[in-house]
Amino acid sequence: YMTTLNMIKPGEHAVVCGVSGPIRRRLTEMGFVRGACVYVRRVAPLGDPMEIRFSGYSLSIRKHEAADISVERVSP
Repeated sequence: YMTTLNMIKPGEHAVVCGVSGPIRRRLTEMGFVRGACVYVRRVAPLGDPMEIRFSGYSLSIRKHEAADISVERVSP
């Protein structure tokens, strides 16, 4: 089912359904587009930021930015 990236727990996989907000352009330029598979690697002890892996590299993203990314959970 659809949710946002900030709701995905470490160790889970998701597929990007859409990106909105001020970070949209920067993420799409890096290849973070609809259909991209994302793996949440870890979340900082205080909950922000979170480290995600996609397209072969790691990216740290703030929780409020992750809330602008619609995803669908998938099994690995």
